[in-house]
Amino acid sequence: QLQLVESGGGSVQPGGSLRLSCAASGFTLDGYAISWFRQVPGKEREGVSCRSDEFTFVVDSVKGRFTISGDNDKNTAYLQMNSLKSEDTAVYYCAAKRGNCLFWTQYRRYDYWGRGTQVTVST
Repeated sequence: QLQLVESGGGSVQPGGSLRLSCAASGFTLDGYAISWFRQVPGKEREGVSCRSDEFTFVVDSVKGRFTISGDNDKNTAYLQMNSLKSEDTAVYYCAAKRGNCLFWTQYRRYDYWGRGTQVTVST
């Protein structure tokens, strides 16, 4: 089956780090833009980052703290999250769409979605 599977979430204290993984199953991530979104209850899904062959974007709220990367051999994308804040608490989703990061924040454009992994930052 064609899907994305996130892993690496958990609970961490403010200032801590987590690395999220997004493994593709049934298809290759080559030729896709890979993005990370996050969502808290009662709020709209928020774009965090997008990576393609041409561009890498992170939103201002995580700039300097989060880094998006990928390993083509493992068919896996990563989100390294450092200096975590309580405001980063959310369910994090990876998503893939064919092509590039154009209109990357429009989540309805994505072809594949992971089921989400919970990230909780608290004292």
